Amino acid sequence: MTRILEPRRSRFLVVGSGIAGLQFALLAAEHGDVHVVTKKGSTDSNTNYAQGGIAAALSPLDDFETHVHDTLTAGDGLCDEAAVRAMVEAAPRLIDRLLSYGVEFSREDGRDDGPYAMGREGGHTHHRILHAKDLTGRELERRLLDACHADDRIGIEENHIGLELITTTDLEPRPAGEERVVGCWVQDRASLVRVPYLADVTVLATGGCGKVYAYTSNPDIATGDGLAMAYRAGAVLANLEFVQFHPTCLYHPEAKSFLISEAVRGEGAHLINGRGERFMERYHPLKELAPRDIVARAMDQEMKLSGDPHVSLDLSHLDPEHVRARFPHLVATCARFGIDMTRDPVPVVPAAHYMCGGVVTDLQGRTSLPGLLAVGEVACTGVHGANRLASNSLLEAVYFAEQAAQVGGEMPRPLAAKARYRIKPAVGQAHDEGPEVMVVEHDWDSVRRVMWDYVGIVRNRNRLTIALDRIRAIRSTVESLARRSLWSPDLAELRNIALVAELIILCARDRRESRGLHSTTDHPAKLDGPPADTLIGGAGPLRAREFDPA
Repeated sequence: MTRILEPRRSRFLVVGSGIAGLQFALLAAEHGDVHVVTKKGSTDSNTNYAQGGIAAALSPLDDFETHVHDTLTAGDGLCDEAAVRAMVEAAPRLIDRLLSYGVEFSREDGRDDGPYAMGREGGHTHHRILHAKDLTGRELERRLLDACHADDRIGIEENHIGLELITTTDLEPRPAGEERVVGCWVQDRASLVRVPYLADVTVLATGGCGKVYAYTSNPDIATGDGLAMAYRAGAVLANLEFVQFHPTCLYHPEAKSFLISEAVRGEGAHLINGRGERFMERYHPLKELAPRDIVARAMDQEMKLSGDPHVSLDLSHLDPEHVRARFPHLVATCARFGIDMTRDPVPVVPAAHYMCGGVVTDLQGRTSLPGLLAVGEVACTGVHGANRLASNSLLEAVYFAEQAAQVGGEMPRPLAAKARYRIKPAVGQAHDEGPEVMVVEHDWDSVRRVMWDYVGIVRNRNRLTIALDRIRAIRSTVESLARRSLWSPDLAELRNIALVAELIILCARDRRESRGLHSTTDHPAKLDGPPADTLIGGAGPLRAREFDPA
């Protein structure tokens, strides 16, 4: 039997330690104490892997309207314009706050007092990407984490994985008022000890689900935990069919999930096929700077036509010294694999990168479940629509973290300060030992391979039907193991990726058109009329509640 400790209590509980979770914690600490739980090291997040930068219309040659237009165009009709406009217009204020934490963005000519070096990426019509060389995410994560460690109102628990959300129906005595989320079951990854974390406000900042696919730019932690927990609790999710495949992941047998930043194409790199020909001009007038969905599909088509396992990025026509100065991390990493970025073609393939759907929120980060907020990649705010515009994700994270912290400070405090609550046991606390490692690894690999082969860049109904049957068979086995076994973190993550895989398939099956990141040969055109979100979920303990994300 798993050992369970007494509940830990705080005003706010944040599950996840990327830029969205840390920014929320720093702002929410003004209203009360904050617990941040993160399932590996506090710097292990998708934020830390973000190379490109953060989009902001700060140049005198740029403006808010153009940034809004570019975002709406990339989103292919499904963006919430009010959310996009609010985020874009807040950018100068948000950048100033990041600077106050000590974030250092690259400047022209390397001068400390020079203008910012603004990059350009696919889908942007102006240079508006602030960056810290090619390690922007690492710089943001480091500075925000330092600020959190300096604030004694914020506690960070590393190597703790969230398992299930806790609602008022799980508590005895049950708090008065409406049914709501009041915390999360959390497991210490080393000791397997479970701790119920109770809070007046629970925030999902768990990032994405790239590890659902065999090939991804995401770190190992990106197993869709927040999506799965929210769905099981009864939250409304939307648009999970819109998985963004980053066009350029390094293709090398020893390179694990290494991303070649979109900023490389922004600096003028060419995509070439196996015959050494540029091909993007046949697919879009912006060529290599077309939106990511178009570039990824073009690459997929070129590889299918030629039978080649990859295409390549060519930087040989660019100034080598500029390439080394602009992309020192990329140059050094490629060199480890025997590739000189300044002269050798860099082999690249598309890889699962970003979930544009997620847990549906309003403009303040509120989900359909009272007491539960969602920020960052786990949330569906309406900003990204059917395809995320490059480098909007970090801006979205800090904007909605700000909004959520403001509304979180105003939310009710349902938990009596001195009450001792008995909490209904969570699943996965049986006496039986967990499954053998081999069983978990086999099912994990099976989920990821099925998703890559059948639910990838281009889909059809036959493939989706096959995938659904196979994923449901795996889920049946996994849920049976979960009911009778002592959970390990690996089993918890397998349970989550199997569920998220099924939800992606169901959303993809329900969208009978090709739009943004969802391309199906059965329905190659867009539907007539206003586009609609694909909604799923809302059938849990809090299902008897209308929710209007607008």
